[in-house]
Amino acid sequence: MTGRLYAALSVLAVAGLSALSLGGPIFYFISLTLLLMVLYGFLSAFLQSRLTRLDQRLDARQAERGDSAVMTLSLSGRNPLPAGPVLLQLTLPDGGGAVSLRPGFLRARETRLDLQFPHVGVWRCGAERLVFTDLFGLFRLPRKPQGELPELAVLPRSFEVQPLVFSRMDDGRALPNRAGEDVTSPEDTRAYRQGDPFKRIHWKLSIRSRELVVRRFEVPAPPDTLVLMDCTDPVGGEAAPDGRLRLRDTLCETALAVAQMQMSGGHPVRVPLYGARQSEFHADRVGSLPLLKEELAYQLFRGGEPFEQVLNLELRRMRRTGATVVVTTRLDAVIVEGVSNIRASGPSVRFYLITFSAGDGRYAPFIARLQQKMVEVCYVTPA
Repeated sequence: MTGRLYAALSVLAVAGLSALSLGGPIFYFISLTLLLMVLYGFLSAFLQSRLTRLDQRLDARQAERGDSAVMTLSLSGRNPLPAGPVLLQLTLPDGGGAVSLRPGFLRARETRLDLQFPHVGVWRCGAERLVFTDLFGLFRLPRKPQGELPELAVLPRSFEVQPLVFSRMDDGRALPNRAGEDVTSPEDTRAYRQGDPFKRIHWKLSIRSRELVVRRFEVPAPPDTLVLMDCTDPVGGEAAPDGRLRLRDTLCETALAVAQMQMSGGHPVRVPLYGARQSEFHADRVGSLPLLKEELAYQLFRGGEPFEQVLNLELRRMRRTGATVVVTTRLDAVIVEGVSNIRASGPSVRFYLITFSAGDGRYAPFIARLQQKMVEVCYVTPA
């Protein structure tokens, strides 16, 4: 109901009382006209709400951060009575909005919206509520559209980062091309071939089979690059516009940039994600990056395992890890201890601190402790 309806009902009441008390035909005419107008307005708006169909769609399912997509809103109806335009209350990436559209009777009427997607994540866009009105503006009948809102996954963008330096005892550049064998891990045996060193001959098995048999050892695989990204609520963006969303963007894009840089050199990369949506990415080729982008876009950055526990859990991987990259918005004594334990277990460590206040003095003692442990510390300021 609207203010116009209350005004019309007030005039109708006054005109009806005047007609009954004075008996003037003009008052009967006014009363009848107002009554028919109210009935027609309600009936037309009601039929419009029941006989109107909305179709909404996006022209893409995925886009990179900063790109745009076109949303098409199509409205059709079979209401035989003329009614007012339909107000579509929209949910958009930058907040809310509204657009008015009259439904087509024989064919649907469309409107197109060019939407910008400035932040990483999965965004639902479209009309979340329809408001139907009559020609006189007496009634406003809301209704939710049927079906789910169309969604679009906004993927992170990569950027250039410095190459990682592996621990000297486990050189990530030399190891994949080294034609050596791990003498501590015998894999199988085979017949002796001319040129095989005598120290590899399996004498007991050779005597038993009456022919020379040599041990064959495993060729060591290249070490992993472990990327640990903080999937909990980002901290520190309260004072900046869209601060939390910008921190999320930078977390995802920093992890993506490191993974891309490593895989471009043929190094295997592991990215375990301990958020509300838990998963793990493992690949050694750049062609697998679209899968990592999707996994990062679908992270909710709330709930999940506390990041200090994640650092302790991942200590079990350090035997096969050549370098570890930590990406977080947190820097405190607990985080420093977890990162120091990773560094003490063998691999080189690079620590990315995502923050709007890189020069804040409260970070200085923690940075000094990390650098004493030979941890490379980098700041990344959200764009």
